Amino acid sequence: MDAIGPTTCDPAAGCPGVGGAEASGDGLGHLPEAVRAKVRDHPCYSEDAHHHFARLHVAVAPGCNLRCNYCNRKYDCANESRPGVVSEVLSPAEAERKTLAVAAEIPQLSVVGIAGPGDALANPRRSLETFERIREAAPDLRLCLSTNGLALPDYVDELVGLGVEHVTVTVNAIDPQIGARIHPSLVLERRRRRGREAAELLIERQLEGVAALAERGVLVKVNSVAIPGINHHHLPEVSRAVRSRGAFLHNVMPLITDPAHGTYFGRIGQRGPTEAELLGLRAACGSAMPVMSHCQQCRADAVGLLGEDRREEFTRERVAAMELDAETARHRREAARDELQTNREEMP
Repeated sequence: MDAIGPTTCDPAAGCPGVGGAEASGDGLGHLPEAVRAKVRDHPCYSEDAHHHFARLHVAVAPGCNLRCNYCNRKYDCANESRPGVVSEVLSPAEAERKTLAVAAEIPQLSVVGIAGPGDALANPRRSLETFERIREAAPDLRLCLSTNGLALPDYVDELVGLGVEHVTVTVNAIDPQIGARIHPSLVLERRRRRGREAAELLIERQLEGVAALAERGVLVKVNSVAIPGINHHHLPEVSRAVRSRGAFLHNVMPLITDPAHGTYFGRIGQRGPTEAELLGLRAACGSAMPVMSHCQQCRADAVGLLGEDRREEFTRERVAAMELDAETARHRREAARDELQTNREEMP
């Protein structure tokens, strides 16, 4: 069964269940207060926070270890707004300076993440050095990483040691037959695997990585791309599997299929879900765990509040020319957070 019954919903009527049966208005009511505090100012995890806090994606990871039929990485593109696209790839040193520049001009900045344009852990030395530099230069900022999960089990200890509190893992299937239709090949330990063998290995390592992070206290969000006719009916099963391994939030995103992007799915005319299908699917997944609905499917070099990208203000040339005062910028961030906390406490 695909895109019918429990995975279709009338947009005009609304869909019950998104956020899960245990979830409160922010979708996080099932979590202990200490955990909710960790995501309260994370715009990519908390629906409330994205109205008040900004994020920065530093594009330091150009390489990838997984072939995805919905992806086409672009390293010098200013016109497309989707994952895998950046205007410029940075070195770890440039990423540190850009972080300080953005933090100086956007005091609402709370999170710095690595989300590509390839996979953060297919470029481990660049990604880990970037986190080391940012942790030293701006320790109040939360560190966040997005990964396809293939290399994740090998780096859990290092991520925990660097203080990375939030990791997003993209899991599109836990059935290898379905997974092989989305990810036709991968490279691990310098060996390429294809088809079902690749899909089985990817799923095994994704679930292992999610469980290992959760056991160490890292908050894990799972992203899934909804692809009608391929994995649409299967994603509630993915929700149950990742929830059982400790993930706390599921972000179900629509497939982006513009043929101009040059992806395999775009070239063959694979459609994305309708609004009714997406709403219904989120409701079906929400019966297993809280489901996110405010994702903007950001570029890998996004800057600022969700929906208000300011990346063009922070080009390599402008950042290099800026005079930076990290201490003054830190005080401005603290004042912005204190003001928001006061406003929250005064709300009825």
